[in-house]
Amino acid sequence: MTETTLTTHPAAPAPRAAVLDDAHVGDIRGALGTIKQDDTAPRHSLSAKLKTLLAIIGPGLIVMVGDNDAGAFGTYTQAGQNYGTRLLWTLLLLVPVLYVNQEMVLRLGAVTGVGHARLILERFGKFWGAFSVIDLFLLNALTIVTEFIGVTLAVGYLGLPKTASVLVAAAVVIVAASTGSFRRFERTAVLLCLGSLLLIPIYFIAHPATSQMAHDFVVPGLPAHSQLSDVMLLIIAIVGTTVAPWQLFFQQSYVIDKRITPRFMRYEKADLWLGIVIVVLGAAAMMGFTAVAFAGTGGFGKFDDAAGVAHGLEAYAGKTAGVLFAIALLDASIIGASAVSLSTAYALGDVLGLKHSLHRGIKGAKGFYAVFAGLILAAAIIVIIPGSPLGLLTEGVQTLAGVLLPSASVFLLLLCNDRAVLGPWVNGKATNVFTSFVVAVLVTLSVILTAAVLFPDLTSAAILDIMAICGVAGLLALGYAELRRRRKGWSSSGRPVDRTGKETWRMPPLDQLPAPVLSTGRKVGLTALRTYLLVAMALVIVRIVQLAMGA
Repeated sequence: MTETTLTTHPAAPAPRAAVLDDAHVGDIRGALGTIKQDDTAPRHSLSAKLKTLLAIIGPGLIVMVGDNDAGAFGTYTQAGQNYGTRLLWTLLLLVPVLYVNQEMVLRLGAVTGVGHARLILERFGKFWGAFSVIDLFLLNALTIVTEFIGVTLAVGYLGLPKTASVLVAAAVVIVAASTGSFRRFERTAVLLCLGSLLLIPIYFIAHPATSQMAHDFVVPGLPAHSQLSDVMLLIIAIVGTTVAPWQLFFQQSYVIDKRITPRFMRYEKADLWLGIVIVVLGAAAMMGFTAVAFAGTGGFGKFDDAAGVAHGLEAYAGKTAGVLFAIALLDASIIGASAVSLSTAYALGDVLGLKHSLHRGIKGAKGFYAVFAGLILAAAIIVIIPGSPLGLLTEGVQTLAGVLLPSASVFLLLLCNDRAVLGPWVNGKATNVFTSFVVAVLVTLSVILTAAVLFPDLTSAAILDIMAICGVAGLLALGYAELRRRRKGWSSSGRPVDRTGKETWRMPPLDQLPAPVLSTGRKVGLTALRTYLLVAMALVIVRIVQLAMGA
């Protein structure tokens, strides 16, 4: 890959920031270019802007494409095989959710220099800090197992030995991240991201009806003659696989490790949009070519796994389509395993005070790389052990991710309204209103998913009742907040935000931040959320264990 280096200009000394690892400060050495730390030259020409964008590209692209992992392949192809293209509209609705969530975390990363888990620990206390790291660790560990399940499905179709292939894939992931060069890792990751584009030629080989795809993408509808409960659970799975908790932790820490500052925020937003476009195109392509490949066959409505999709594509469009799909699945599994493992290693490094940077070699960050490699190796070993309940693990990951979705979004919203943390970069009113609505929807979906796991025969009427109850509860909470605002005489828009000097403002060191003040309403809300998550997680885990024991 070609490298672009921008001209440097001396800059005024920057104020002391809160970064926890000194390797997070310095030149930006991206896969496609370099920006010197003291370069403050204005970007007026198109050439200068393009060089800057090339140097910045990485975090948004990797986090989005990494989310189109093995689990996503299974979810999107299940939607296509079971319901055709009738659920394509969910992808369009998820675009603003993806952007707003990831824009908030990239803003947190660039402005604070501190990872997501550490900010939760500092601003909400040890319980929530520990809870966020423990649930991230457990969920990510299980997610990495599903990535290697994807490896086995891909190499099984390609006729390669499964055990050797899983171990080679694990070695590739570990070596790519352990060279002590951030640039080498990012170049490898960007190449893997390009591999996701293999889904596009499969789409054209299978050639689904473009007019039907366009209609179903923009016009919401539900599949005819289908159980609402089954469709709702698949929609929840689509949301869970597209808006995953690990993304928030990864993007924030990766932005910090790449040394991106607020000055380059608009370029990082462009990088994020690039990733969103690629992930939506890939998801839509999977739904489209799977729908046409299985339409009118005995396999329609009977999704099994991604390997079955490869065989179905081969039967419909030829061997080339099946091989390309298997290679794309293998590529997605590897980049997914890399990103999910790094999100965990970054989070633990932030909270435990470990050196945690890809700019450091193994000797300079032993704990960081031990966590990263340990997760990869443990997942690979579990997958190659004969008799491992791989199908149950995949189902458990999707369920737990759905249950935990609201927690990650709630803390993201609260942190982005913390003026001590983000100063002139805090959320505007429109972002808060939209994100609050998203959190309410995620809570509702989480409750439905938990109920469905505990009561497998949950009816469509029961799901509608749950949605109605959650809607009423949301309206009551909104009414209480508005009543309290009026009694206290608070302005509906709060204190005006002075956004001057945004490009140079950075969060002060953590020990200089004022102690956070939580209102009674927020304390009650967080306590309710804490109770729900603990109970729901416990019940779901018990149910999964019962299934594993044949109960």
